[in-house]
Amino acid sequence: MPKDTTNCRILSPEYESLEREKLESLQGKRLHDTVKHVYENVPMYKERMDALGVTPDDIKTIDDITKLPFTDKPDLRDHFPDGLFAVPRKEIVRVQGSSGTTGKPIVSGYTQNDIDVWTEMVARALAAAGCTDEDTIQITYGYGLFTGGLGVHQGASKLGATVVPMSSGNTQRQIMMLKELGATMMCCTPSYATLIGETIREMGIDPSELKLKSGCFGAEPWTAEMRNNLEGLLDFNAFDIYGLTEIGGPGVAFECTEKCGMHINEDHVIAEIINPETGEHMPDSTPGELVFTTITKTGQPMIRYRTHDICTITKEKCACGRTTARMGRITGRSDDMIIVRGVNVFPSQIESVIVQIEGVAPHYMLVVGRENSSDTLEVQIELKEDMLSDTVSDIENLRNKISEQIKSVVGVSAKVTIVPPKTLPRFEGKAKRVIDNRKL
Repeated sequence: MPKDTTNCRILSPEYESLEREKLESLQGKRLHDTVKHVYENVPMYKERMDALGVTPDDIKTIDDITKLPFTDKPDLRDHFPDGLFAVPRKEIVRVQGSSGTTGKPIVSGYTQNDIDVWTEMVARALAAAGCTDEDTIQITYGYGLFTGGLGVHQGASKLGATVVPMSSGNTQRQIMMLKELGATMMCCTPSYATLIGETIREMGIDPSELKLKSGCFGAEPWTAEMRNNLEGLLDFNAFDIYGLTEIGGPGVAFECTEKCGMHINEDHVIAEIINPETGEHMPDSTPGELVFTTITKTGQPMIRYRTHDICTITKEKCACGRTTARMGRITGRSDDMIIVRGVNVFPSQIESVIVQIEGVAPHYMLVVGRENSSDTLEVQIELKEDMLSDTVSDIENLRNKISEQIKSVVGVSAKVTIVPPKTLPRFEGKAKRVIDNRKL
């Protein structure tokens, strides 16, 4: 069972617990100021707003946000490197980004104000997970252009915690440092945390020998079942944290000890849910694509930025005392979704099946192909080591069970291939779960 954490700490109650009416009034004012800022300083936004017949004076409340144009990832590539900067280059103190899959990376310029805002958001997230100046945080997110390492580092330092900036990789060294330096919190991707937990067990180390009490994990979708598996491996509390380079890195949203959704830092961003196909604004608690608008960022503000992450949002007050809206767990990405024989399939759906099946490890790969003009789906899953002694018939029964569960949950049949332990790749950063061999 996970260790108990302290009562949920609210770092900035004047904003995190602000009455919703006052919070939305603050958002409306900041939205107007941001729209005016980009209209006057970013040609792309001025052109798009002019085409819609919208001016900053038309944006008076948060309800007016639907009058504004969307921004999407191709816009950042098309205006690379600094075409979306809203301030002179000399005011940009840092550039963060992510690797590009089409030749150009995604970058975002941060002013000192933006760094300070981001730091505050991460500090709130870590505080909600129990972090204080008495803690030691081992950061195994990558450092560099990727926002994970530096973002968590900033937030931890603001709280006065001791930071161990390990970055990713060299798993056995990670474990040695966890043990010797007595880290009480770990921050990385959930898939890498799972690898660390498995390796700890393989090394004959009992989790009780470590001082870990909690961790903040993000940068990729993960299921509630994967959280349970991770907490079992390391005997601690695992919290979800969300962010993206374009909006403000990790800390845009985070879980509290209630673990019933991630609190969005609404004094800094406005979140919407839209229909990913039509762009239509969706009501609360309805699944759809998450859209963010920054309202305190000055270097490279984002207006109605389409994240392509699929989730829900609720504005019900949380038992922890926060009044900020909460986003549900990311169930997939509209751009990572694969269509197999006309059925929408998200890797997280497959994962939700696998982690509930005894005898297989939470490591899998989806291989999509095409035979005779028909789509094929193969799900490769690792067998646990303690199952190696089972008979062929036992393995076949396990395979059939998984296949039936996938058909029931996803709605499409799949070929299930059970592979030996440690056969599938491990990921120190974001996990890659799909190989699509179709020529679409």
